[in-house]
Amino acid sequence: MVRLRLAAAAAGRLYEYPQGGISVSNNPGRLFVVATPIGNLEDISARAVAVLGGVGRIAAEDTRHTAALLSHLGIRRPLLSLHEHNEAVRVERVVAALAAGEDVALVSDAGTPLISDPGYRLVRELRHQGYAVTPVPGACSVIAALSVAGLPSDRFVYEGFLPAKAQQRARRLQALAAEACTVVMLESGHRIAASLEAMAASFGGDREACLARELTKRFETVRLATLDELAAWVAADANQRRGEFVLMVRGVEAQAVADTVTVDALIDELAGEMPPRRAARLLARLTGGSANTFYRRLAREDG
Repeated sequence: MVRLRLAAAAAGRLYEYPQGGISVSNNPGRLFVVATPIGNLEDISARAVAVLGGVGRIAAEDTRHTAALLSHLGIRRPLLSLHEHNEAVRVERVVAALAAGEDVALVSDAGTPLISDPGYRLVRELRHQGYAVTPVPGACSVIAALSVAGLPSDRFVYEGFLPAKAQQRARRLQALAAEACTVVMLESGHRIAASLEAMAASFGGDREACLARELTKRFETVRLATLDELAAWVAADANQRRGEFVLMVRGVEAQAVADTVTVDALIDELAGEMPPRRAARLLARLTGGSANTFYRRLAREDG
């Protein structure tokens, strides 16, 4: 037996696997859904290292990316690509391996699989077929960001990535404007400025929000401010438009929810009655809000 002695052994746990991975048996295999680091490689857990080193094969979102991680860990295992474009056909390969008694690990490029990453179809099919699916918890950018944001985290709604097209993005955000929970979204560098502007237009520029960029990496940045302030800050500094982002927006209070509905009704009514700039000035006088924020929203709807 080849033993992978890990930091977990200090806690009284020793993982043992046969040479060459878990041996094939008459018992069905198990799928391990393994979280991997989102930036700092030291964040991988001892259990994750043991599982990756012991399974028969690893299903990976990007085999090249995972190969680099395995090399860092000193692990060599067969890799099977499984991403959003081939997941449906890869399910059969994984099922066949499990049926033969082989354990399989599922990993994404970073963080916890299935959270805005591939794997849903696979896990759902395995559940339907009665195979065991076991989580190996670890890094998750959404939870990491919430833990340092300074926004309410007892309740939150996760929206994943916003739509790429401006009109669809605006509609999605408008549907979330009255949400009482903290709203959590992911965004990429090339859309971060546009998304912040759209959030300010839909939620109101004075809504508190937190931007978390490049978590656990060299240029990690976490900033708590209003949406207008975050939008201006990102627009003024190209460095703040690089990397991967988690955006969190504070939910509205009960009274503010009613106010938001009223403002939405006013916007809809005025949008068809007068030019956007004039309507924005009127809305600002009636509500005390920002004329610029109202104008951006009206102009987007008018376009």
